[in-house]
Amino acid sequence: MISTAETYKGWSDEALAAAIGQGKNGALEELYFRYQKRVQYFFYRMLGHSEEKANDFVQDLFLKLIEKPHLFNPEKRFSTWFFSVAHNMCKNEYRRLKVREVMDPEAEANPSTGQRFDPAYQADLNAFNAALHAALDQFDEDRKTAFLLRHREGFSIREISQVLQCSEGTVKSKLFYTHKKLAVRLKDFNPNQLTSETRKS
Repeated sequence: MISTAETYKGWSDEALAAAIGQGKNGALEELYFRYQKRVQYFFYRMLGHSEEKANDFVQDLFLKLIEKPHLFNPEKRFSTWFFSVAHNMCKNEYRRLKVREVMDPEAEANPSTGQRFDPAYQADLNAFNAALHAALDQFDEDRKTAFLLRHREGFSIREISQVLQCSEGTVKSKLFYTHKKLAVRLKDFNPNQLTSETRKS
């Protein structure tokens, strides 16, 4: 007898999302298995390197999928839509934090924005990753999202444009700007590591 989990392994992401709308819990479990770590990494990098907040946002994201599966158009690619929702969640969180800063000037600043790399550890891969993500924290959410989706998730320029809801030319411009700035900020490291190590970290 085939288990419920095995039943959905060969299904596409789009078919699984459609099945969730029909109340098939096995489809949700399979999508969670495929995307939980990916979106957790995205939230972790986008939201101040807080593991607790990343976990909370992952749960909220999947809850949105459960509660409103009709929002997904099965004729479109699921991953693009899913990361679009995740990106919008981050933007809303940034707005909330900005409002909090205005209302409460003494609120603690995000410690991740002040990170800098130590040149003494340039040969250490951990130091490189820390330096890279500290540098990424200096960019706005759209540029950071574009970089992560391009080099971590392998999204095409067109898919990123759909997530950010802008033209492909704008995406290319954002990536060019980000790469140029990162090359300067990480000049003491091997520039060839820039994208390859991002995929591994």
